[in-house]
Amino acid sequence: MHFSMTSEGSYRIFAGAVCAQHGDGFVAVVVVNRLHGNGGAPREAYRDEMLAGGHRWPSPEAARLYAAAKAREVIRMEQHRLAC
Repeated sequence: MHFSMTSEGSYRIFAGAVCAQHGDGFVAVVVVNRLHGNGGAPREAYRDEMLAGGHRWPSPEAARLYAAAKAREVIRMEQHRLAC
């Protein structure tokens, strides 16, 4: 597993790449937490463990970049998909 963490406004993005089944590339995954959820504690707002329908990326960097970009897109343009 390869993960990176970034912030976007009041959200923290955990973008990752996990080895695809049978070792043929990497699948992009993302978790977005709202930094100040109910009670002040971070709370999960969005998760997708099979971005792009499980598309296999050739490198972990490519998968992570896609995951981070998708998370920013959801935060900026599709807030109805966020749980909080």
